[in-house]
Amino acid sequence: MSVLVLVSSFSAFAQSKDNKGMEKAICKKNMDTAVKPGNNFYEYVNGGWIKEHPVPPEYSQYGAFTILYEQNQKKLRALIKKVSMEQEAPKGSIAQKIRDFYNSGMDTVTIEKMGIKPIEKELNKINNLASKKDVIAYMATMHRYGISPVFYFFTEADQRNSAMNIGNLYQGGLGLPDVDYYLNDDAASKKLREAYVNHLTKMFMLKGDDATQAAKDAKAVMALETKLAQVSFTRVEQRDPVKNYNKMSLDQLKETAPGYDWNLFFETLGLKNPGDINVGQVKFFKGVSKLMDETDLDTWKAYLTWNLLDASANYLSKDFVEQNFDFYGKTLSGQPKMQPRWKRVLNVVSGGLGEALGQLYVEQYFPSSSKERMVTLVNNLRTAFGQRIKKLDWMTNETKKKALEKLGAITVKIGYPDKWRDYTKLEIVPNSYFDNIIAVRTFNFNRDLNKIGKPVDKKEWGMTPQTVNAYYNPSNNEIVFPAAILQPPFFNPEADDAVNYGAIGVVIGHEMTHGFDDQGRQYDKDGNLNDWWTEADAKAFKEKTDKLVALYDNYVVLDSLHVNGKLTLGENIADLGGLNISYQAYQNSLNGKTPAPIDGLTSDQRFYMGFAQVWRQSIRPKAMAQRLKTDVHSPGEARVNIPPFNIDAFIKAFNVKEGDKLYIPKDKRAYIW
Repeated sequence: MSVLVLVSSFSAFAQSKDNKGMEKAICKKNMDTAVKPGNNFYEYVNGGWIKEHPVPPEYSQYGAFTILYEQNQKKLRALIKKVSMEQEAPKGSIAQKIRDFYNSGMDTVTIEKMGIKPIEKELNKINNLASKKDVIAYMATMHRYGISPVFYFFTEADQRNSAMNIGNLYQGGLGLPDVDYYLNDDAASKKLREAYVNHLTKMFMLKGDDATQAAKDAKAVMALETKLAQVSFTRVEQRDPVKNYNKMSLDQLKETAPGYDWNLFFETLGLKNPGDINVGQVKFFKGVSKLMDETDLDTWKAYLTWNLLDASANYLSKDFVEQNFDFYGKTLSGQPKMQPRWKRVLNVVSGGLGEALGQLYVEQYFPSSSKERMVTLVNNLRTAFGQRIKKLDWMTNETKKKALEKLGAITVKIGYPDKWRDYTKLEIVPNSYFDNIIAVRTFNFNRDLNKIGKPVDKKEWGMTPQTVNAYYNPSNNEIVFPAAILQPPFFNPEADDAVNYGAIGVVIGHEMTHGFDDQGRQYDKDGNLNDWWTEADAKAFKEKTDKLVALYDNYVVLDSLHVNGKLTLGENIADLGGLNISYQAYQNSLNGKTPAPIDGLTSDQRFYMGFAQVWRQSIRPKAMAQRLKTDVHSPGEARVNIPPFNIDAFIKAFNVKEGDKLYIPKDKRAYIW
């Protein structure tokens, strides 16, 4: 399908609608026209919507993604109901597994009757641990159950040999969302630490400990996690792919962290010969090595007990579920109400049997026309990106050539995988929700473990079709767009081209740009961590991205809380790049023509407004404070109020002038991709 065919099909459809139909794309009642675009573009486009859409009690934030998520949940629930009503669902069939998994989660009578019984056997095992070797062996057992005390072990492509899979060790072990919560001395952090210890105490008491013992164990766990935090990388440090790539043999790992019995760990894991391993954070595992020796047995037992309780709470009786929500929902995120049980269980089933349910979702809800249009849009964006690379004034021809080669090599996945995952070996029973949780976790872990030392399956997907999101995978050099995101406001067949390019077009450009952000640019066209830049180009790139870091660092979102420009740099580069690339693709599609204004808005204005409304959201202060610490994405407000003001076309479209609050002087704008 050519560009012109796609554009004309969008335009013809849009022009056939009356004004009311067109307002589905840009609805003026969602705006706040009392706000000047140059002072707050986010409020100008979304102010009316935000006033009319406070956060519902069961959410910590509410926006375009949440609305699509809710719509999808209703669709998935209908699919499960349909499957459950099927007469023919023989044991071992996908229908049987989906039906019994969901129904077991909804069987609250049995779950309440069981109480803590589902984990009593494991609690006894922990209680009977007699040595540090026993502790390490049981840690490995927990990994097999999908629980990861202290650190994570998983399989992914070797960052310097992207065709092959290797095992990876990565820091972890913390019950609070970020290292800063343990180490910062501000009043808010201290208060959260106190609340966390109180939560731990209550969880220990729910399992049967008396108040004195529960408080003692809670303090011991907090002390151990604080020591783990002290040797952990910050989230900014974790963004450096070179710093987090440390491939070594098992013998080298034993030399690096001799205090941990790695032979015992891997043997218990079922992996006697793990081959080369990437040790993500060497500093962390050296620290773990010392902690194994320095920490007493009782503390390790308390810590493992807490990890078991934490990983199991949502699948046990009501008292565990409510206590877990009280801390992680109410205290951390400010969410006053738990989601209804059917939504929570549905999320678990959709995660555990993701592609099985995804296959039904695609058959029912994803038209082939959406995939065809996306293919054409992606090609349009790729062409536009190539045009922009060729015209860059800061990049040498040598590096431009390699950048164009990488751009041309990007693989595109749209909607759903070509080959669906096989769930034959996963056994789901009708009468035990917790057993099904462990079965799914064990199935996924074994599947992951089985990949080590084998070629990477480039056709595998990292998201399910029903996921409202998209991603770029640097090791595969691929961009992936699940079916669920290809709906309004991201992809709207009733919208004019300007809005679609501003919404889904920018999403496409955003994911493409990830291959050229501060992390992605370090991978070559084959997905290998390999520096293909000249020294001069790398220096010029950093000078430009430093401007972007400064713009976000200075953006205040909540009281005195700022965005972290270094933590969010990759996403911010991708937002800015996506806007530039999609705008150029849209201009290419016009062939020099200027569309007539719609509802008083020019096509350029509608392009940027299409982008802005995608990021509208209402969010609770506690949730915002947490995300500013932990999320690599900037808040929606900053995503709308910073990138466009670096773009000359936007400044012209909305007549932004010096003196406007968001105006950026030309010498401080980030002109990157």
